Amino acid sequence: MNMSIVIRQIDQSYSHYEELLALIMASFAYMDGVIDPPSSAHRLTIGSMKDKARDEIGLIAELNGNLVGCAFLRPEPEFLYLGKLAVAAEAQGKGIGGRLLAEGEAIAQRLGKRALRLETRIELTGNHERFGAWGFVRTAEKSHAGYDRPTYIEMQKRLT
Repeated sequence: MNMSIVIRQIDQSYSHYEELLALIMASFAYMDGVIDPPSSAHRLTIGSMKDKARDEIGLIAELNGNLVGCAFLRPEPEFLYLGKLAVAAEAQGKGIGGRLLAEGEAIAQRLGKRALRLETRIELTGNHERFGAWGFVRTAEKSHAGYDRPTYIEMQKRLT
């Protein structure tokens, strides 16, 4: 089977926000009942997705023309923050997450950022391992407001 994976930035002509929101919700659903507090994905709406695409750098991955992945990149003073990285269950293991990450790295370098930064929940050890395999290292443990224990970790991948 010939696979054609295309990674592209969301631009003003993008109109498939319902599909994009559904991808994120489905990809993050396994976290329900596992992480506390619940994922911020539950607060996303079509309108907030449009705002996110306007205010951040949105990437989508298409496999044979079908939406199968996404990531959002937010420039910070020293870093490019990687958030809402999602790959559809049926497309996992095909290198799509790595391709989204590689595009994020290229964008970070063009913007003069020294590293990518992300946050992942303390309970999601599989994510820690996956990001570690991609070259991210744990840089901090932090807590959401109102929690007296670490609820997430910060990881960074140096680019220079």
